[in-house]
Amino acid sequence: MVLLDIFRCRRECFRALCCKGPPPPRPEYDLVCIGLSGSGKTSLLSQLCSENRENIVSTTGFSIKAVPFQNAILNVKELGGADNIRKYWSRYYQGSQGVIFVLDSASSEDDLEIARNELHSALQHPQLCTLPFLILANHQDKPAARSVQEF
Repeated sequence: MVLLDIFRCRRECFRALCCKGPPPPRPEYDLVCIGLSGSGKTSLLSQLCSENRENIVSTTGFSIKAVPFQNAILNVKELGGADNIRKYWSRYYQGSQGVIFVLDSASSEDDLEIARNELHSALQHPQLCTLPFLILANHQDKPAARSVQEF
């Protein structure tokens, strides 16, 4: 009996050290990333994914990126911000668990007003109104950038 216990213990120790198998699954969260064209959504996600940021092309429809984040994976649906695409944003909201709204802090007053209206629309949407929102004032390094207090 003792020999059997020693064998079982060695086998379990060997498995624990050498045969760990796949790591446990990390929780995944589905986020939607919206903002006007040129606000920096694609650059932001490329940086978070440690991708090459040279030759970044603005998203014309949508893209999905899996962003590793601490002990989770963020599946981010980036939606293009062109005028003709924004009307379709709501079709991609279902199943989202959070929202990233990116705005260009150095944009014109007119663009800032459009961004403000789009943000208010998203905040009132039934599929988003209860979700956490991250509002990111991008392009703070530009000379014409507004401070957080100016928003």
